[in-house]
Amino acid sequence: MTAATVDYGHIETVPVYFDDFDPMGVVHNSRYALLLERALTNFWGARGHAFEAGRPLTPDAFNVVREFSITYHTPIRDTGDVSVHFWLEQLGSSSGVYAFRVLSPDGGTVYAEGRRVVIKLDMATLRPSPWSEDANTIAKALLR
Repeated sequence: MTAATVDYGHIETVPVYFDDFDPMGVVHNSRYALLLERALTNFWGARGHAFEAGRPLTPDAFNVVREFSITYHTPIRDTGDVSVHFWLEQLGSSSGVYAFRVLSPDGGTVYAEGRRVVIKLDMATLRPSPWSEDANTIAKALLR
């Protein structure tokens, strides 16, 4: 099977596990947010913005989800890998608006698509704070 390719953003391969399924034998709706979270964590972690012992290693990893929306198209019915295609629609001084698609590994099936808004917070004050120059550089490469 040929891996999906894209002209913008990034594709991250993430696993679907047996415990992601609901009693009807399809991936539970709430797990799609987790698939995106796994993809984003892998992407940013590979670029130095990771977590250790459950704590962010950089201030840029300390961000929260403000908004999440998703539209489901076709259920995922099997374990194994899926592709998560994500990109940034907007990048603010302390925020980002991601768009995403959950795809079959070859990109031929769109399981779901949506949007996720994140806000970077200061770890001490819990108030919005600016992204670092490094995070800005990485994020700008995701802009569509």
